[in-house]
Amino acid sequence: MNEVENIFQYANPILNHIHSPMMTLDHEGNIISWNTYCENVFGYSTDEVLGKFPPIFNDEQDKVEEQFTTILRSHKELTLNNFTLLTKDSEMLQMSLFAKALTIRDERIIMVRFLNAFSSEESAVAELSCLRSGLEESFMVLSLDHEGLINFANPLYLKYSKWTPKRILGKTLWQMFPQTDVGTEQVNEIWNVIHSGKIWQGEVEKMTKDGTSYWVELIAIPVTTSGKTPDYYLVLAKDITEKKLLQQRLEKIAYVDQETGLMNRYRLEQIVNEMIDQKQHFTFVYLSIDKFYSLKELYNEEMESILLQEFTNRMKMYFQDSVMARITINDFAVLTPLGEWFIQGFLAYLKQHPIYIDGMALPLTICGGISKYPEDQQTFNHLLKASHAIIDKIHTEGGSTIASLSIDDHKALSKRAMIEKRLMIALDQKDLKVLYQPQLNLESNKIEAVEALVRWEDSELGIIPPDVLIPIAEETGLINDIGTFMLEKSCEQAVAWKNNGHTIRVSINSSVREFRDKNMVKLIREVLERTNCPASLLQIEITEKFALEAEAESSIITQMKQLQADGIRFVLDDFGTGYASFRYMQLLPLEEFKIDQTFISTLTYQKKTQKLIHGMIQFGHSLNMRVVAEGVENKEQLELLSEYGCNAAQGYHIGRPSEVATIEPLF
Repeated sequence: MNEVENIFQYANPILNHIHSPMMTLDHEGNIISWNTYCENVFGYSTDEVLGKFPPIFNDEQDKVEEQFTTILRSHKELTLNNFTLLTKDSEMLQMSLFAKALTIRDERIIMVRFLNAFSSEESAVAELSCLRSGLEESFMVLSLDHEGLINFANPLYLKYSKWTPKRILGKTLWQMFPQTDVGTEQVNEIWNVIHSGKIWQGEVEKMTKDGTSYWVELIAIPVTTSGKTPDYYLVLAKDITEKKLLQQRLEKIAYVDQETGLMNRYRLEQIVNEMIDQKQHFTFVYLSIDKFYSLKELYNEEMESILLQEFTNRMKMYFQDSVMARITINDFAVLTPLGEWFIQGFLAYLKQHPIYIDGMALPLTICGGISKYPEDQQTFNHLLKASHAIIDKIHTEGGSTIASLSIDDHKALSKRAMIEKRLMIALDQKDLKVLYQPQLNLESNKIEAVEALVRWEDSELGIIPPDVLIPIAEETGLINDIGTFMLEKSCEQAVAWKNNGHTIRVSINSSVREFRDKNMVKLIREVLERTNCPASLLQIEITEKFALEAEAESSIITQMKQLQADGIRFVLDDFGTGYASFRYMQLLPLEEFKIDQTFISTLTYQKKTQKLIHGMIQFGHSLNMRVVAEGVENKEQLELLSEYGCNAAQGYHIGRPSEVATIEPLF
């Protein structure tokens, strides 16, 4: 919506009070406002006509367009008497048409009013008078000359501003605003915009004659009657003081931690982003109270409140003139220009000023992470992530330290952040690639299945290996998007092979996070239906970690069983490397498991491994499960696995993960 349209939307309630059909058109003759009398008389609703040439002119369009073109170039009014118009029901009406062109923000618009055949010119003048009265009754109205001096103020404006008619005339627009740097900057912005012939609209704080603040929603309009230079400026305003005060009270509640009086995480994020926008250098200090929940158990219920308040007081004393916030129940943040040596001195300060509970000094220790903007990280979220990485590192080294990450650590975090960003772009543009690794059936000696593997080569980052890509995708929640992408591509490929006479099952890897989505079954069924892929051609591989977590969540088990009933096969991947639990073998609908390549690598020369793998295969068969060996790299391994009764094998000896053109000849 452009600014001209915005004006008429703003004034639409006033136009609706005019007791005759009235509309406004842009310079192309399309409708930008259509009052309720137009709706009543012609039968078209506002939504039906906005942005279109008036349908009421019907076959007269060429004639009317010619007339409108003439009036746009003129400053005279156009009157057409006994003009035939058509309603939505094709009823013909004889009416008079009165039109006048105006210039707003260098753009010509046409105001059109319809009168019955017997209406007089005086009636039109009365209509415009009614419009002015309506504006003055609904809005505070100021009129400014070309120097910004007030030459008119309506009674509503005088009521709110507490000026008298005699005193306000000749005053400047600047005197109506707070006499502060912010107030002056805002009124300068308004004046510069309207002085250039544009419209300004927004919420502003104004000042009454006695110095009291009030808030208005204001629209300032340059009015041009001839030429391109505005002749005067019209300022319309509505009081929103009560709404603004309520908003400020709610913001205080929303942005202040009630227990400590510090700002909360959300307000801190706003301030950090503002400082980043202004290119201000600062140090982000993240402080975490160690063993907080253990301390709570040692003392009475009042301890928590005393501890938090006393810790806050010590922060305020030590980090004076710094921005402070409470992030979580026992985590705090400080934005400061102070140096690292001073920040680390906070540990000594806490020892010198202990917190006492029931007359005894509390054994308080803290961990802290220091990150700098812009040297280390460039966004609020990345500053937080860097801080968490520092604190995790400190905890592994014994705690009670305030430190910063090394340059290499920050580079690694920055690269991770870049991967997250580029991954979102890659998913949006479908830049990921699917490779397929063949699986050989050792009984038929044929390729009957392939595993679909995601690969990503970014134009900026190069090749991102799966062991880097997948953890980042899981942490950011993008794993669901990758899963959907892989599902669709795999189903499409399985169908393509089927149409070419190859019945090949395609395995995709799935995470427990995806199955926590209650719509997972629906999603898979929709993809199968959309791609026309038989469910029997799809396999879903899960890890032992997935299996262990699914064991405790009945909703996941239910979804897996629903998909199994459809014909989808579930495969347990990397068997033997995860959690030593066989309960999930009973609960989950597993039909196959894969022996991890770490066992296969020593198969040919370690007797213990041979016995272990032989036992695994027998164990799988005892549960009526197929067994697949991963990481098969030579003929000797393949022969031993076949001898032990392994059902299938996968690995570089069979085929590397490859594109479709390389895989298909193996079929």
